[in-house]
Amino acid sequence: MNGRPADPADRVGPGDVVDYEIPEAYVVEPGAEQIPLDIVYEDEDIAVINKPAGMVVHPSPGHYTGTMVHALLGRGGAWSAVGGAARPGVVHRLDKGTSGLIVVARNDASHRALAAELSDRTMSRTYLAVVRGSVRDEGGELEGPIGRHPKERKKMAVVAGGRYARTRYQVVERRRNHTLLRCDLDTGRTHQIRVHLATLGHPVAGDTEYGGRDLEAARPMLHAWRLRLRHPRTGVEMKFEAPPPADFQSFWDKAD
Repeated sequence: MNGRPADPADRVGPGDVVDYEIPEAYVVEPGAEQIPLDIVYEDEDIAVINKPAGMVVHPSPGHYTGTMVHALLGRGGAWSAVGGAARPGVVHRLDKGTSGLIVVARNDASHRALAAELSDRTMSRTYLAVVRGSVRDEGGELEGPIGRHPKERKKMAVVAGGRYARTRYQVVERRRNHTLLRCDLDTGRTHQIRVHLATLGHPVAGDTEYGGRDLEAARPMLHAWRLRLRHPRTGVEMKFEAPPPADFQSFWDKAD
């Protein structure tokens, strides 16, 4: 800036001159890999997958192999191209550390129909979360616009000017220092449940990004438990459920 190396904290004012270079775009075109997937349901239009914690959904910086997309391509057949070359089939995503149900599209028509269900909230997604602390109320609604964290670009936060977000929660069971919650998404913002619960003062156990550090949790204790949607071709309502994986159940069984 103004001929000198810039600092992220610099403020830009009238008359300042900023010089920059745009790096050459890196186009990721994932290839097929033989990675096993837990397929809950599959037909010519959609597939519902029980994603394990630790698996990244699609290629991204630092994750160019071993993703769910690579595994989808390894299964063969067609996948929707609406999301671009790096995201065949991907309609929505789950964080790397989150386990549970995710639906993918075999063709573009199914992709658009499922995306519309997400947009108009006819698709419902219910999560189970173990949070730190004893949540006082039996349930409630968490609202707060979510956007990029003002200082830490890899994190999200409730910020003025963010996108509207609402999460409904209900207490399933309590321990002295932990609570098991059921969370329903009314919107689908990045890290929504994690951000809203942290703002409530009860971060997801094991979520070190949002204050849920817990020595016994190797990853955020968040699981996409139930999924309800209308089949994009037939319109028939479909319901799916995936029980929490062993690490989630073990953590809750031992929680104090």
